Amino acid sequence: MPCQLVFTDDYTRRALRFLKRHPELKNQYAKTLALLEMNPHHPSLRLHALSGRLQGVHSVSINLSYRITLELLIQDQQIIPLNVGDHDAIY
Repeated sequence: MPCQLVFTDDYTRRALRFLKRHPELKNQYAKTLALLEMNPHHPSLRLHALSGRLQGVHSVSINLSYRITLELLIQDQQIIPLNVGDHDAIY
């Protein structure tokens, strides 16, 4: 079931900064967002819930090194990306 991505101003700034540092990931990043919108539970996204201080937040993979953390509001069919970066930067 398709979901709606809801981008905050903070996330948009983070994403633009991320893509400026990693222009080679632009296509993979766009593909990840499109797949997330079409089917957030697609196996290639490796969607999983986080714990500890990030409890209530989920993560999906852009590739083996980079992730997007997000708030997943399935009941409202909304996905709100929170951060994008490598494993150490966002966890």
